[in-house]
Amino acid sequence: MKMSVLASGSTGNSTFIESTEGSVLVDVGLSCKKTDETLHQIGKSLQDVDAIFITHEHVDHIKGLKVIAKKYDIPIYANEKTWQAIERKDIIVNPEKKFLFNPMEEKDILGMNIQSFNVSHDAIDPQFYTFSKENKKISLITDTGYVSDTMKGIIKESDIFVFESNHDVDMLRMGRYPWNTKQRILSDVGHVSNEDAAHAMKDVITDSTKRIYLGHLSLDNNIKELARMSVEQILNQYDIDTHNGVMICDTDKAVPTELYQV
Repeated sequence: MKMSVLASGSTGNSTFIESTEGSVLVDVGLSCKKTDETLHQIGKSLQDVDAIFITHEHVDHIKGLKVIAKKYDIPIYANEKTWQAIERKDIIVNPEKKFLFNPMEEKDILGMNIQSFNVSHDAIDPQFYTFSKENKKISLITDTGYVSDTMKGIIKESDIFVFESNHDVDMLRMGRYPWNTKQRILSDVGHVSNEDAAHAMKDVITDSTKRIYLGHLSLDNNIKELARMSVEQILNQYDIDTHNGVMICDTDKAVPTELYQV
C-alpha cells in the first residue's frame, strides 16, 4: 500500500490510500477543486479514486462531498446515521453509489481488509478505519476526545498511524476561544491533546510501526514543532526511539505528505 495525508486540520481533512487494486480517500474535507489540485501534487487525481470513506458529517471532513458526488462516479461509504446527517445537509448522492459501512464492521474492498471503529466525538456516529493488506496496516484515528482500550486494540500493530494531536492544553486554556468551546475540545467528545496522544501511542506502537503522522492540529492552539516535540519527549520516556525507530511526521492543512510506500 501507499498513502499520503492530503490535508489535516480544522479547515479540512483527507487521506489518500492506494493498493495494487485501486485507490481510496478517507474524507473529502477540501473543496472538489482543491482535492484534485492536492492529489495532483502527489501525481494522482480524482479520476484515480475508486472509493471514498466518510468518518463523520462535520464540514472539515465532507466539504467537497456534494460536488465530488455529482461530478465523479465514485462509490461512497459511511454508516447509517452519518448518511442521515449528510442528507440533512442537502448533499445528494446517487443511491447506486451510496454504500453502508457501519461501525465495527470489516469489508474487503480493492484488495484491502478495511475495519471501521467508533471514536468519541460530538458527531452523530463518528468512526474511523484501518486498512490492511499483505501483513501491512494503516490506521487513522483523529476527532476523538480520548483513545479507549477498544480503539487501541483495533489499531495496534499498525505500520502507519495517522493520529490526532490536536492541541497543546496550555495554549488552549490561555487562547482566545470562549470557555464553552474550550470545554468542548477538552471533553471526552472533543479532541486529543499532544500529551494524551503520546500516552495512547506508547500503548499501540510495536516493532512494525514505521511512521506516525500527527493529524488534525489546531490552527490556534498548536504548532507543528510543539506537537512533535511533546510527542517525542513522552515516547522517549518510554524508551521508544523517535530518531532511529519510529518516525514522527508532520501534516499540513494544505500541503500533502509524500506518497509513502508502506
